[in-house]
Order: sequence, then C-alpha cells, then structure tokens
Amino acid sequence: MKIGDVLKPGGRGVFGTASKAGVVNMAVYAVPHVVNGETVAWGMTDGRTWDNVRENPNASYTYFAPGEGFRGARLTLSLSRTEDSGEMLEKIRERTAASSPGNPLAVNHVAYFKVVETRPLV
Repeated sequence: MKIGDVLKPGGRGVFGTASKAGVVNMAVYAVPHVVNGETVAWGMTDGRTWDNVRENPNASYTYFAPGEGFRGARLTLSLSRTEDSGEMLEKIRERTAASSPGNPLAVNHVAYFKVVETRPLV
C-alpha cells in the first residue's frame, strides 16, 4: 500500500499514543502531510498526544476515508523527529486555519513519523 494512495483529503482518523508508563491516549486527527513514501507529519498542540510521543516514539493512526463504508488504513508509526518552527509548521497552520474551527496558532510543533507498517482498515 502506498501512503499517498491511501490517505485521501477529507478523511479523518484516530491517533493512538502511550506514555512511558503505558497510559494510553486517543485523539481525533486530520489526515497527515505525506512527506515521502515512508514519512508523514502532523501538527500538534501542547497536550497528551505531544507529551506521549516525546516519551514513547511508538504510535498508531487509524484512518477513515471519506464516504460510506469501511475504507481506510491502520498505520503503525515511529517518531523520527520534531520541529517547533519552519516551513512545515507554517503550512500546517495555514491548512488548520482553512479547515478547522480551532486556533491555528495553538499548533506549536510538527512531529514526523516513519510509517513502519500499513494495513487495511478491515
């Protein structure tokens, strides 16, 4: 499965993380930015998801494609790096301003993940 073919605009997903102690957190997240064939990036606010990925680099994302039915994918992820400024952060803030009721300036970080595994939704 190619990442760019799977993650279509308009979809949504659930991002799963766990703290170093194993406390799980789930959060609704938009489709990530596809950086290349094996890397995706999300903008993050200061919260549990951000705290968890800094403590534990392993995460998962369940993506639901737009439309009816159960189309989508399950991604197993590993944090590769983070940024607190730069071009990608500005791009994510612009996309947030255009599509979300939230404050785009609350997005303070970019987290880049290597896609370790991609599986069908069902």
